[in-house]
Amino acid sequence: MKNNLYHNLIINASVKKVFNAVTLPEHLVNWWPLKCSGKPEMGEEYNFNFTDEYDWYGVVAQVENNRSFHIKMTKSDADWDQTTFGFDFENLGDKTRIRFSHINWPEVNDHFKYSSFCWALLLNGLKNYVEKGEIIPFEERS
Repeated sequence: MKNNLYHNLIINASVKKVFNAVTLPEHLVNWWPLKCSGKPEMGEEYNFNFTDEYDWYGVVAQVENNRSFHIKMTKSDADWDQTTFGFDFENLGDKTRIRFSHINWPEVNDHFKYSSFCWALLLNGLKNYVEKGEIIPFEERS
């Protein structure tokens, strides 16, 4: 049996602005990894660099402009390598609903639980980045 994480949130910004914050490396580094590269196109590889030890890769598994963006992890932690995380966007006019998922975890272990907690914090960081321009220093992101 596979295990999944889900988080929903609303960001007070246009879907285009939120989509860009989730898909473009120049925005991703303001709320998640230390360094990042990749293009939001099917099959493109993303690099999520957190440290030399945590230099992870994934491939775009689903993308639809301003609608969805999902990454299948290919080189990361043993637990993450089997997973896909993604964002589905709903345009609410001047707001955007995000339905976040991180699916196919091999087990509900401590890493799964910690990742769920971290995603909640990171998604709040995304919200504050998009709405207020706040950038949490990388060392303070959990």
